[in-house]
Amino acid sequence: MTGRYIFRRVLASLLTLFIIITITFFMMRAIPGGPFTDEKAIPSFVLEKIIERYHLNDPLYVQYGRYLLNVLRLDLGPSYRYEGMTVNELIANSFPVSFEVGSLALILALLIGIPAGIISALRRGKWPDRLAMILSVLGVTVPSFVIAAALVYIFSWQLGWVTVGFWEGISTAILPAVTLAGYPAAFISRLIRSSMLEILGQDYIRTAYSKGLSERAVIYIHALKNAVIPLITYLGPLTAGILTGSFVIEQVYGVPGLGTFFVTSITNRDYTTIMGVTIFYSAILVFFNLITDVILAFIDPRIKLR
Repeated sequence: MTGRYIFRRVLASLLTLFIIITITFFMMRAIPGGPFTDEKAIPSFVLEKIIERYHLNDPLYVQYGRYLLNVLRLDLGPSYRYEGMTVNELIANSFPVSFEVGSLALILALLIGIPAGIISALRRGKWPDRLAMILSVLGVTVPSFVIAAALVYIFSWQLGWVTVGFWEGISTAILPAVTLAGYPAAFISRLIRSSMLEILGQDYIRTAYSKGLSERAVIYIHALKNAVIPLITYLGPLTAGILTGSFVIEQVYGVPGLGTFFVTSITNRDYTTIMGVTIFYSAILVFFNLITDVILAFIDPRIKLR
């Protein structure tokens, strides 16, 4: 049953990627203008040579078939704006930066969100619960660019502790990571709190207490194991989104990550880069969702039956 379930999920993931590639390709071709449309007019004979060089004068179905074959070979094509560079090279250069910031943000979100949710559930109605709920509401509702601007003003302009605007590794990744961790930490806190409150009212928890088990053993051995199931479901898209970078946050902090290149490619109408980054992000999202489904299938056997 487990092998058949995983096989079906892999097929569904591949079909999803195929649909994303197809939609992205034809949407890029449907946009008015072109990658070489600029404010400064290009001589017609030069434009014809460029179009011929990139095979953009071929029939649309030929371009589509060629692009599918290239994607199967993990070749996302050349960049139209970065001379001499391919989309694979742009992703290889920018993704590690986004990964570094995103990994730090994900760790912070888990380290803050899970304990805050547990404490809030155990101290329901008391001041730790009220404080955690106020902070979580702020984290969910306040836009990330507002948090980013506030952190830049306090820690860079006023205190001068960090530099903003250029990349120096982990020292400049702290503020972007804290900003990125704000929303997921708040959401994880609320998710764990609601899940813990539901589980703490179950009969097997009361039975565990009646057997004389300590509160620590009941919480961490019996309750938390089931409370993290909704969190695992959320971690799939969260991990994919946070590791590939935030378009807004990277722009604010000047982080040369994947999000920055994506925004720049849209401004420059670099269609191959737009399609490549979209496919890359979608592949990561589909992969982590697949991993999440497989993990949940082992944790909760009822999922395989459904």
